[in-house]
Amino acid sequence: MRRRQMKLKKVLVIALGILLLAVVGFVVWGSTPLGPDDAALAALQSDAQVTVSQMPGVIVFAPVGDFPTKGLVFYPGGRVDYRAYAPTLKEIARGGVLVALPAMPLNLAVFSPNRAQEIIYAYPQIEQWVVGGHSLGGAMAAEFAADRADQVDGLVLWGSYPADQNDLTQSGLHVLSVYGSEDGQVEKIRASSVLLPENAVFLEIEGGNHAQFGSYGTQPGDGAASISAVEQWRRAAEAVLELMESLETQD
Repeated sequence: MRRRQMKLKKVLVIALGILLLAVVGFVVWGSTPLGPDDAALAALQSDAQVTVSQMPGVIVFAPVGDFPTKGLVFYPGGRVDYRAYAPTLKEIARGGVLVALPAMPLNLAVFSPNRAQEIIYAYPQIEQWVVGGHSLGGAMAAEFAADRADQVDGLVLWGSYPADQNDLTQSGLHVLSVYGSEDGQVEKIRASSVLLPENAVFLEIEGGNHAQFGSYGTQPGDGAASISAVEQWRRAAEAVLELMESLETQD
């Protein structure tokens, strides 16, 4: 009996050791994200059109001049440094939109899908909110929008699609799905139309890929882009600004 107990104890110690190693490995993996590259870091500097505020856990891009009435909360892609989205989001802010870019625990939005809530509360001056994100970040933004369609007016997906349980067909949201033609998830993105409102806008950027929505270099498993990152940023930003302009003015 004693020998059996000692053997069981040894098995439990080994199992706990393996579990601990797995947890440590996961934390290390999540703590070593892709990017940002030089272009992203440069975009974090304020200029004559956009003020960039880097606060603990969130970067805010605010257009210079009158305080905007429309805002975007953007979730970064999985295991991507949130600063990597600065070039595109700064361009959106130039168009008169307040843009908030939150950091995520272990660089994975799945651990904080409701992050937008505190940002919305922090800016009561904003009359209309859109949530969005890239890849995993977009899926988590869709989850937030599905749960709080009464608090947001729109959803932006970059190379992303909602999870099956987040049916937004009757949400009344303005939805924009932008993706690159060289993204390996193209078919899944197109198929996601069954989960989105009938008037959802799908924009395929010819020659674009998955990684070039951000500024963090290449990504394993991604297709090769045939357009520049700058061109993909420009087209993505223009599409978001068109969505923002389509929002009805609130009384």
